[in-house]
Amino acid sequence: MKAWAEDQGIEDSIVTFMGDPAGELTRELDMFMTHPGPPSVGIIGRSKRFALHAVDGVIKMINISEKPDDPAGDDFPESSCAPAMLEALKAGKDEL
Repeated sequence: MKAWAEDQGIEDSIVTFMGDPAGELTRELDMFMTHPGPPSVGIIGRSKRFALHAVDGVIKMINISEKPDDPAGDDFPESSCAPAMLEALKAGKDEL
């Protein structure tokens, strides 16, 4: 995660990259991908593609990039990318 953060130039910003190697948070958030596609090609334990905004440990907003024909959100990740999150925050959509 540190290398990714350095590559993305987020040092000294409000963004925090966090890993979940055992999938504990993924399970608690119910973001574990259950679609048979990824395991069929050897990808076990994949998380859905999502972006989360939390304040003091309280989830305020979560955007999931998932469609029936794209369960991983790889083809259409826009809803979980920074511009979509920032737009939602600007529009005041920061409460679940």
